[in-house]
Amino acid sequence: MVAAGLALVLTAAQAAVGSAGAGSDSAHYRRCMADSSANPGVALADAESWVRVGGGVPSEHCAALALFNLKHYAEAGTRLDKIAGGPAKLDAEFRVALFDQAGNAWLMAGDGARAVQSFSGALALSAGDADLFADLARAQAMRRDWREVDMDLNAALQLSPRRADLLVLRASARRALKRYDEARLDIETALKLKPGDGNALVERGLLRRQLGDIGGARRDFQEALKTGAVAAEAKANLEDLSP
Repeated sequence: MVAAGLALVLTAAQAAVGSAGAGSDSAHYRRCMADSSANPGVALADAESWVRVGGGVPSEHCAALALFNLKHYAEAGTRLDKIAGGPAKLDAEFRVALFDQAGNAWLMAGDGARAVQSFSGALALSAGDADLFADLARAQAMRRDWREVDMDLNAALQLSPRRADLLVLRASARRALKRYDEARLDIETALKLKPGDGNALVERGLLRRQLGDIGGARRDFQEALKTGAVAAEAKANLEDLSP
């Protein structure tokens, strides 16, 4: 969820810099944010110049997102965390978006521990968001802390019990914890909610392979291959089954 709603971030940034010049700052922010995706090098140069003349939160935010799109993920995460936890008067929803963006930057940087910190900051302000719990679970998975993954996904599923994607993620954690019956139940529930889901088929194949059912695993990976969405993962797992 790196790209938070533009209307939200514009409103919050305007509030952060006050009413004086808010109109011109808003226009500048809009241009910079558009460039951060379309031409991040240009956006970064623009934002850094703006920072030097006191552009405040809008300029810092644009710089951070430009860095993200330039694949400087750790620097982007550091700057987003700094804005989110800084002294500027920001709308709580905007702080949540900033922490969430930071967490996703840390995930891309491969730093699960920092991602956990950022997503936890977001959840401290918005404890009823299933997507944030799912993001936190992914960060915990990067740290291979499967019990925390399971707990975070339990929380997410209490908020959104019919989310097949969350059930598949929890099945993966429960497979890692060797809680095979619970993992199987999550996968079957996910497939009832979303028949033919590629991710659920791949996860069922992984579970069957782990339990020694190579034929069943092969069938699941072959079926997942037809979905297209997870074709590369399904193909790689099929190749792993080859003698």
